[in-house]
Amino acid sequence: MSDQLHKFMFDAAPVRGEYVTLDATWQAVLERHDYPLPVRTLLGEMMAAAALLSANIKFDGALVMQLHGNGPVHMLVVECNADLTMRATAKYSGSIPDDATLTDMVNADGHARFAITLDPRDKVPGQQPYQGIVPLVGEDGPLADMADVLQHYMHRSEQLDTRLWLAADAQRAVGVLLQRLPDHGGTAGAGAERAPDHDEDAWERACQLGNTLTRKEMLETAPETMMRRLFWQEDLRVFEPQATVFRCSCSRQKVGGMLRMLGVEEATSILSERPDIEVACEFCRQQYRFDPVDVAQLFAGETISAGVAPAPSQHH
Repeated sequence: MSDQLHKFMFDAAPVRGEYVTLDATWQAVLERHDYPLPVRTLLGEMMAAAALLSANIKFDGALVMQLHGNGPVHMLVVECNADLTMRATAKYSGSIPDDATLTDMVNADGHARFAITLDPRDKVPGQQPYQGIVPLVGEDGPLADMADVLQHYMHRSEQLDTRLWLAADAQRAVGVLLQRLPDHGGTAGAGAERAPDHDEDAWERACQLGNTLTRKEMLETAPETMMRRLFWQEDLRVFEPQATVFRCSCSRQKVGGMLRMLGVEEATSILSERPDIEVACEFCRQQYRFDPVDVAQLFAGETISAGVAPAPSQHH
C-alpha cells in the first residue's frame, strides 16, 4: 500500500521524523479538479505537509491549512483529520504560467497569509477552534515555497525545531519531516518522545542529510528505499505505518445549513430565477439540489416569499 505515513525516531538522539507518500489520496483530488501546474504542485505539497503535522498532534479533530493570496491564486485549503482522511481544493483565476513562483501566485501585494486551524471534533460549549496565522514574508523577504512557509510558521509559533522537504507532481505528493525533541531524560513508550543517550550532533547531521534529498528522488523512489539511503548510518526505530485516504465530509445537511445562513430572502430570490438551488462541493464536486419544497422545509416557521410552496408534513 503506497498511501502511508511512517514515523521513526533516532535511538541515540532527540530527533524524530515522519515521511508520507500520497498516491491514490492525491489522485482523488486531481480527478475532481484540473489545476495549472504550479497550483497543483503547491496544493500537493500542502497535502503532504498537512498529513505530517496532523500525525504529530494528539488531537481529535481536523487540522485545516489555508493559504490566502492576493494574486491569481486566491485560496488553497487542505483538511486532514486525526484518522488521516483528507480533502483539498484551490481557488484561482486567470492564466498561471508553469514557472510561476509562490510569490507570483499568492503574494502580489505582500499581504498573503498562511493559517493553520485546529477544529475539535466534539466541541464543548464556548470552545473555539485554535488558529495560528503568519504572513508569507520572513526575515529575509518573501518565502520561497511551502516548506519555507511551514518552517516559518513553526518558528513563529515557538514550536519544536522543524524541517520539511516536500514534493508533488501529477502522480504523487511526498513529504519528509524532522523535529528536534527537548531532552528531558527518562523513558518513553512507542511513538512517544524518547530521551537521547548522547549524540549532540544528531540534529544538525539529520538536517544535512535531509538537504541532500532531491525532488526527483522523493517522487520516483520508494519511500522505504529513500529513507534507507538517507539514514543508513543511523539507528532508527520505525513504527507501524498509518494509511491515508481521500474523504470529503460534505453532506446535504451541511449544505442546508449554509443555505439557512444565506437567509430566506436570498434563497427565495434565487428560486425566483431558477427551478432549484444547486450547490457543488468545492472539494469533491458532489452536487446538491434544493427545490422550492426543500427550501420551504429549511425555513419552516419563517416567512416564505411568494412562489415557494409551504413545507408539507412529509417529502420524499
